[in-house]
Amino acid sequence: MPPQRISIAELPHLARERFVELFGGVFEHAPWVAEDAFAAGPFASVEALHGAMVRAMRRAPRTRQLALIRAHPDLAGRAAIAGELTAASRAEQASAGLDQCTPAEFARFGELNERYKAKFGFPFILAVKGRGRAEILAAFERRLANPPEAEFAEALEQIAEIARLRLADLIQS
Repeated sequence: MPPQRISIAELPHLARERFVELFGGVFEHAPWVAEDAFAAGPFASVEALHGAMVRAMRRAPRTRQLALIRAHPDLAGRAAIAGELTAASRAEQASAGLDQCTPAEFARFGELNERYKAKFGFPFILAVKGRGRAEILAAFERRLANPPEAEFAEALEQIAEIARLRLADLIQS
């Protein structure tokens, strides 16, 4: 079932419960981001809502940020193969063709996922919508050379971009 969409005109009038119901999944398995962002409303634009949600994510303690990062699934990983992704993650990975990897590509993603998690302690995160498998694999390999703090910051940047794309899908301008 596709996510429920709302109009931009409805956005400033949402009650807290409805707001969290609609936007609680924008940040993977982290409805707390929507709960925290609600207080900054009402929101007149998607950009204002996104900004408030990103600020809520960035204000969170590092342990909460790490939990948010770790809530993201591996790209073309076991959860994807087993059909255990959230609807949003499944659609994003499918848009990049990750659901159609060859056995060799699945093996390469698996190897990179394991190397990345061993080095950084969390999954590789990339806003994959609109990207191809070769581009994703190249980013994976390039980012493996980053130091841990830079990669933590990049993971949060990618999560913010994923959220921006998800909000754009949920709110009709």
